This record gives sequence, structure tokens and C-alpha cells, in this order.
Amino acid sequence: MSDGEKSGFISKMIGPKKRWRAYKARVKELPENYGTAAGAIERYLMYFVPTDGDSVESMFEDLADLFEQAAADGTPIREIVGDDPVEFVEAFAQNYTEGGYVPARARKQLTDDIERATGEQGDS
Repeated sequence: MSDGEKSGFISKMIGPKKRWRAYKARVKELPENYGTAAGAIERYLMYFVPTDGDSVESMFEDLADLFEQAAADGTPIREIVGDDPVEFVEAFAQNYTEGGYVPARARKQLTDDIERATGEQGDS
């Protein structure tokens, strides 16, 4: 491998890590309930197959943008994700990925996490 190939490979590896760390830092700065919702959506999005490396980074950056703007505007989480967070996330992911298999337990976990983030958890 030539020096040029090595530096190109290294920059390809470091670039995504920097973008991922920047995304995680942004989500950490969100108000707690928005951060909880964004984290739940992030976990669910991990089941999808990105079309390319840039798509996956863009997807998470756009997710952070969405929740930062919503928090700044005071937009309720339910207004973002609607009544069916699974449907919302799958529609969101279609802009960036070829899809994936999401187990039923992950769908339930997403729904439960969004309910917790919105304060709608039942007495069960």
C-alpha cells in the first residue's frame, strides 16, 4: 500500500469517527427528554443498512438537526414522531438506507422509549 493509499484509508476511517463523535456530543447537549427520544431512534436506526458511509453519517447528523431545532422551538416530541414512532423512523431511514430487518422487540423498545421520553408511560 503506498503512502497515498494509506493516508486516504486513514482519513476515511477518522472522518466518520469525528462525525459520529460530533453527533453524539450534539445529542448529549439536548434536553433530557429530547435526548432520550433521539437515542431511542438512533438505536432503531442501527438495524438499517446504509447505502454508503456518507449516508449513515448524514442520517445521524440530520437526526441531531431535527431534535436540536425541535428543542429550540419547543416542539413536542409527539409532534415530531407522531402516534407511531416506528412508522416515523422507517420513513426517515428510507431517505438514507436500503432498509433492514428490525425485530419486533426493537419496535416495542422504540415505542416504549418514546413513551418514556414524552411522559406517556402507563401504569403497567
